[in-house]
Amino acid sequence: MPGPTDLPVIDTLIGFPTEGSAQYDFIRRQTKDAASKASHMPAEYMFTDVPTASPTSDPVSITLHEMDRFGVEKGMVHVNGEVAARAVTDHPDRFLPAGVVSDPNDVMGTVRALRQQYEEHGIRATTVFPAGTFPQVAIDAPQMYPVYATCVELGIPIFVCAGVPGPRVPYEVQEVGRIDRVMFDFPDLVFVTRHGCEPWEELAVKLMLKWSNLYYSTSAFAPKYYPKAIVDYANSRGADKVIYAGYFPAGMSLERIFRDLPSVPFRDEVWPKFLHGNAARVLGLDG
Repeated sequence: MPGPTDLPVIDTLIGFPTEGSAQYDFIRRQTKDAASKASHMPAEYMFTDVPTASPTSDPVSITLHEMDRFGVEKGMVHVNGEVAARAVTDHPDRFLPAGVVSDPNDVMGTVRALRQQYEEHGIRATTVFPAGTFPQVAIDAPQMYPVYATCVELGIPIFVCAGVPGPRVPYEVQEVGRIDRVMFDFPDLVFVTRHGCEPWEELAVKLMLKWSNLYYSTSAFAPKYYPKAIVDYANSRGADKVIYAGYFPAGMSLERIFRDLPSVPFRDEVWPKFLHGNAARVLGLDG
């Protein structure tokens, strides 16, 4: 059986290096501590060796180069900017477009934007960072229900940050228990968690056992920090439910991730599903 560094990879969270820190202004506007206001990235205290960009470099070429180095066949990117839109247009075989729910407080504007992203870019999924919305909108808030309904109608999954967020903002909106009501009300919704679900990773496992369309992705975690409950679940009943996601360039280099991956104690039969098969199925690439 090939090892994890020998298998094709679909990365369900990758991006492009950018100069400056304007992309994090949406978080800074709701933080109150001085460190967050002054930092390049409001959660940088959690990461080391964050990749940086050169002003003369082409960000798409940089990401493609890193993908080629580490066998990343396809990467899912958020098409909420010119660089990502260009990448999915110029390299449709490498980049998978995903939408972004930036302000669910604007309910109908969000639904219209989601449909527009689907029509213009053919998005394979959308994503939301509940703790990063402003005012914050909880996973199970009424404002999110039209988004979930639209995802079901379009046949696309939604990737949702869950658990205590890295930026110094309140966490209640991302409590993992909130997912239960959403899955009950939307049995056809494909829901993928992002950013760890900590400290409720064991609850996340219980909910994945309960709900067939609930998945977990490993974004923003170095492989050596994958929660034990998630690794154990993937090695038992959850081999089809745990999906690889990186965090390049927001928090980690692919070099760091793929250097650590072989130390994750997944069973041999889990690796192809974790790195490729589960994402291909959830994103509709396997048919």
